[in-house]
Order: sequence, then structure tokens, then C-alpha cells
Amino acid sequence: MADMPAPRLAASEFQQRLLDWFDRYGRHDLPWQSPRSAYRVWVSEIMLQQTQVATVIGYFERFMARFPTLESLAKAPQDEVLHLWTGLGYYARARNLHKAAQVAWEEHNGELPTESIDTLVALPGIGRSTAGAILAQSTGQRAAILDGNVKRSLTRLHALPGWPGKPDVERKLWALAEYYTPAERLADYTQAMMDFGATLCKRSKPDCLSCPFNDVCLAYAQGEPKRYPESKPKKALPTRQTIMLMLRDPEGRIWLEKRPPSGLWGGLWSLPQFEKHSELNDWLEDNAVNPKRGTTAPSFYHTFSHFRLEITPQPVSCDRLGGVRESGVWYDVNHPPELGLAAPVKALLSQLTPFSLNPTPGHA
Repeated sequence: MADMPAPRLAASEFQQRLLDWFDRYGRHDLPWQSPRSAYRVWVSEIMLQQTQVATVIGYFERFMARFPTLESLAKAPQDEVLHLWTGLGYYARARNLHKAAQVAWEEHNGELPTESIDTLVALPGIGRSTAGAILAQSTGQRAAILDGNVKRSLTRLHALPGWPGKPDVERKLWALAEYYTPAERLADYTQAMMDFGATLCKRSKPDCLSCPFNDVCLAYAQGEPKRYPESKPKKALPTRQTIMLMLRDPEGRIWLEKRPPSGLWGGLWSLPQFEKHSELNDWLEDNAVNPKRGTTAPSFYHTFSHFRLEITPQPVSCDRLGGVRESGVWYDVNHPPELGLAAPVKALLSQLTPFSLNPTPGHA
């Protein structure tokens, strides 16, 4: 492999050291490991993208209790799927998971197509590494993975310069991942690679003294393991502003509207949003009967990967909404319906007692 750096160990030696460590220190009781199926592994892998195991476990167990099979997920309303995802963030994952289940149900006889990496990657939301994890853990097929934990471990072992998101660096890491992947014990090896990066070769506090590779790790030999992997070149996050209308009816319910199916908070329920107070005033004049504006609540920030959103909640009460509006629902905070909520909206609604605001920021 022309792109591959010189391996630090023979593949067999690497595998033996890693699996010996995993047998003693790895995680063997995660809920998706027993019973292990392609469906359960797939759901866990999607949830684990950008999210730590400790957070995912509860979400996974609730999700499986409601959607124990691919069929149950495929036939569920999107609102119910997003409701169970609320708080995990990165909601495109949930939308893609739901869509992929529908495609698998309709086009692959109700099963995940585990014939190859390519058949899985063809489904929405499944990339090469996720497909490899599904195959390796559920079928025992030889397939490499390269999630964030694996990238960090391999980058340190080889003191590989450059940000792993760069195509040339990623090609080198894939070559190494393929080289070290064994032909046997694929489920254990794959879990071991993830556990190793998550619990020992950690981002900020790697436990190098306990590492089974500290005699061959170039980053450790250099005395600066935390230098690797190199960070993505930073850009200043731009800030956007929005006004969130907290419209209350005489029963104390709050008006929510569904976001478009794609884009920011796609498919979730949110408070009506406006860029300017003049736009909010026009909306109230056109839609709300006898609106009474309350004191504007303190602004707070919600941070996304590519921008910060400054949110200003505006309480307003009204007698009712004029006309028929099919895009929204009156949300009863005392008997909340099971809807997928944008994180800052959930935070605001949770503070209503019955209509006092003490907003706290959420995180995607």
C-alpha cells in the first residue's frame, strides 16, 4: 500500500496485544452486545457518532424498547423517532436512520443488506466506517473501521502529522486500519479498537503507562502524545440571532410549529422563529387574537458545529389563533405529547412553571 506509513508492529503482534488488553479491560456488557444483531449494532453505531457511550446507553435501551425490530422502526411516525432522539443532538442521524430502515424494509426484504460494505453504504447515513463496524460485529466479516477513537490511536502510534480529516491523511489511516484488521475475532477486535481509544488512548488524558503499545508508540517516544492527532484548522464561529415566540393560550399551552424536513432542526418541533421584531409583530397581527406581549426573556446561546445561535425568547399571550393552521400544535407542558423537540426549545419548555422563563442553553 503506497499510502501506508511503515507499520509499528506486524499485524499479528498488534492484534495479539490489543485483544489481550481487551480480554482484561474491554467493555463486554454493553446493551448492543447481547443480543447482538445487525439491527442493534447499526442503531448503536449511529447513536455513538459524536456521542459518548455513557450517554448513548440509556437512549439505546429506550429506543430498543419502542423499536425492537427494523420493521417497527420503518413503520413508525418520524415524530416518534425524533421524540426518542431528543437530547442526543445531530438530528440528521435520526432522520437518516428512519429513512434507511424504510429503504431496507421496502427494498431488502425487511433486513439490513449485510452482503458487503457497498450495500450498507448505499443506505442513508451509513459511511464506510459505520458499515465496517456493522459487518464486523454482527456477521464476523473482515471489515476495517476508522472512527474518531481509531484515528486518534493510529495517529499517535505512528506520529502521523496532519489533521485526520484531510484526504491524504485519511487515506494513510485507512491503509493502516486495513493492515491491522485480523481475519478472526472481528467483533472483539472492532470493539477493542473503539474501547482502546475511548478508555485508554483518550484525547486529553491518555494513560500511556498502561498502554500495551508504549514501547513502539512514536508519539509516546517523542514525549508529546497529546500533540496527535492534529486539530482541524479553526475558524471563528459566526453568530446568528433569532427571536423565539413563546405564544401562550388561556389554558397555558404553548404554540409549536414543525420545522421543514431538512436543514436546521429538520423535522423537529420548535417555537416560531423570527429574525426581526417587526416580522414577529406582523405574524402576531395576522395570526393571534388579542395578543399581549410579556417581558422579553434574557438571551442565551446554542452552539452548533459551524455557528452560534443567539436566542431571544419573547413571551406573548393570546385568546386564540385565527384561522386554521395545520403546521402547528398547542403544547401542554403539564401533559406533553411525544414530539421531537429542538434542544433549546425543550430547555425553554422545561422551565415553564407555569410561564416563568429561566432559559438554559442546550447543545447539539
